Amino acid sequence: MPTSRHLARLIATLALALPFAAGAIAPLDEAQALWHAGKQVEAIAAVERLVAQSPNEARPRFALAVMRMERGETDTAAKLFTALTQDFPDLADPFNNLAVILAARGELDAAHQALEQAVRLQPDHVLAQENLGDILLRMAARAYELAAKLPSATQAQAAVKLARSRELIASNAGNARSDKR
Repeated sequence: MPTSRHLARLIATLALALPFAAGAIAPLDEAQALWHAGKQVEAIAAVERLVAQSPNEARPRFALAVMRMERGETDTAAKLFTALTQDFPDLADPFNNLAVILAARGELDAAHQALEQAVRLQPDHVLAQENLGDILLRMAARAYELAAKLPSATQAQAAVKLARSRELIASNAGNARSDKR
């Protein structure tokens, strides 16, 4: 469940990272206050009104997608993040957050593509770099698993690599992180 700290970080960083009309900051702050007060439904409704009023603004759309994701509404969040990647292709955060959802669904190749785009756009994006490493590890495990099933002289080596990669994956379980800024 999202915390007040997460949403506060989301709104504060968005003020610096994404373009947005100055007059819409107050409504976004009001939505944040509703979220902090535990009124998530009302907060989402407020942000949806803001998106309806300014559909070409990235910040409220990103905030709405994050709120939906944090509420577990991943199908809706994925659609919102996908639309953001199309409408604002120069922003790394929507690609990273979309990748987190895709990875959770087991769509590793699509998550990999989204993360590659995020790090192309912003090479110093720490969360995207870390998430990319996690995806590559899971993809390696998938390849080792296939190799371990195929008859060959290196089948035992593949099985060892598979076991090691699974250990790393297990130690990182649940650590894929999205931008909540």
